[in-house]
Amino acid sequence: MNIIPAIDLIDGQCVRLTKGDYDKKKIYSSNPLEIALNFEKHGFKRLHLVDLDGAKAGKVINGDILKSICKNTALEVDFGGGIKTDSDLEIVFEVGAKQVTIGSLAVKEPQKMKEWILKYGADKFILGADVKDGKIAIGGWLETSDIDLVPFIQQYFDLGIRTVLCTDISKDGMLTGPAFELYEEIMKQFPDLNLIASGGVSNIEDIQKLCTLNIPSVVVGKAIYENRIDLVDLRKYDKLC
Repeated sequence: MNIIPAIDLIDGQCVRLTKGDYDKKKIYSSNPLEIALNFEKHGFKRLHLVDLDGAKAGKVINGDILKSICKNTALEVDFGGGIKTDSDLEIVFEVGAKQVTIGSLAVKEPQKMKEWILKYGADKFILGADVKDGKIAIGGWLETSDIDLVPFIQQYFDLGIRTVLCTDISKDGMLTGPAFELYEEIMKQFPDLNLIASGGVSNIEDIQKLCTLNIPSVVVGKAIYENRIDLVDLRKYDKLC
């Protein structure tokens, strides 16, 4: 499977939230580039970079950090958080993002999302499908829509999107294990999907179980920063399952 380390940004710092709560923030580093370089040193090829300030504000805030990481590493970075306008999207691609993760806009402005897919190609986009009580959450997880998960994925699968990042918000930052049943169900509905599991990974055993379920990819964040998972051990699972 593809192992994708994560960096979440607030005020230029590497942080993790608990269940998406901005009031439950823990700072792990004031140097995101250093963290990214360490991931690269351990052999990882991908990075999931989230602009939490941008997600909350509705515009890209931490583009300078994205630019720095893309300039100083060879990591393939997918960037998400606050991308709402054509200019934001163009800047993110120009400074080096390989892909962008779009969630809120895909809910609120499906026509614009369709236009972007047609302009840039579906492979440049990761659909952010963040779930709270079975519904898609948006705006940095501060709002819950009335849209169900499977129809939401189907809508964009029909437009060519093949990569979906799915986070069960109730699991995020809790270190209690991923939403295994949810991911199993998604893969049954969409066997050709490159599903990226996100949220709840607490140890290597969680990674092993995701492998046995044939989940294609996983984002790992807090478990790394809390030293629950060693990067050397984690790297062994990257694309080997």
